[in-house]
Amino acid sequence: MSVDALFEPFSLKNLTLPNRVVMAPMTRSMSPDGYPTDEVAGYYARRAAGGTGLLISEGTGVNRPASVNGQNIPRFHGERELAGWKKVIDDVHAAGGLMAPQLWHVGAMPSPYKNGPTHDLYESPAGLLKPGKTYGKTMGDADVADTIAAFGTAAADAKRLGFDAVELHGAHGYLIDQFFWMETNQRQDAFAGPTIRERARFAADIIRTVRAAVGPDFPIIIRLSQWKQQDFGARLAETPEAMDEWLSTLVEAGADVLHCSQRRFWEPEFEGSDLNFAGWAKKLTGATTITVGSVGLTGEFVAAYGGERSEPASLDELIRRLERGDFDLVAVGRALLQDPRWAAKVREGRADELQNFEASAFATLS
Repeated sequence: MSVDALFEPFSLKNLTLPNRVVMAPMTRSMSPDGYPTDEVAGYYARRAAGGTGLLISEGTGVNRPASVNGQNIPRFHGERELAGWKKVIDDVHAAGGLMAPQLWHVGAMPSPYKNGPTHDLYESPAGLLKPGKTYGKTMGDADVADTIAAFGTAAADAKRLGFDAVELHGAHGYLIDQFFWMETNQRQDAFAGPTIRERARFAADIIRTVRAAVGPDFPIIIRLSQWKQQDFGARLAETPEAMDEWLSTLVEAGADVLHCSQRRFWEPEFEGSDLNFAGWAKKLTGATTITVGSVGLTGEFVAAYGGERSEPASLDELIRRLERGDFDLVAVGRALLQDPRWAAKVREGRADELQNFEASAFATLS
């Protein structure tokens, strides 16, 4: 099948992409004490030079205690750290690319590293990692307000530094997602409730604050998922009606792009339709959507963390859905982590040069 649809330009507000390929955000933990080095800048610039339409950075912490859970995860605050991000975006632009930072708060997600924050610094809607598992503290009113403001400040800094858009991490069981999920949002205030619309207020307030900080023409992306690290089977929306209630709240608040994370992009979201998460999001809201999940490789990323090797996979089903209009953009993770020129090779029909994914790629910034 022709891959031409993957390489058509796409425009949204002040952003014009040369193609539909997006680099998915992937935590690298290679920014010493939160500072993105020249090596980090080079890592992103190589993907830009390799033909990727839009790069989304790894998650970067906003200015809150324990917003990230590892010493070498980058921060998006502080004079030195922001100077490092200025070098990143300048190098990406020099390589012909476009980029959005992903703004992140991990909430009550313990550190997988030995150098993570102390337990008492972690904060979340109700001090819960998952049902029956407490971790850190419950956020008070001032904590909630300061966190919302911190996202706005980081977004304003992203625009000031020259980034082309901004993404909010609202998926995978981290802070914003912990507000969405009833199992971890056991608050007794206006940020909680039995409906997903009520529990989406925190995210909506962040989006409104970010929009006020960046203006009307700067694209805001929010990454979302049904599944959580705490529970792969978790679902925030069991029906299209519930999904509409959830996603429309975010679009009405000012989100331009819904980045719909699945572990496998081809899996249907609801019975009776082959539409995936991004397909339903677009159908329900009319917003721009990004699909993601095991694009271009066999296997999926959770198994890759266990050392599983993956091989190049057909893009025919992806292209069929893209041509059908199910989604607008396609995020690629492990394939771009392994090979910065993945997009160029696909566009030029160099399938024989596509690489296997090896877990060793997690340990380098090649």
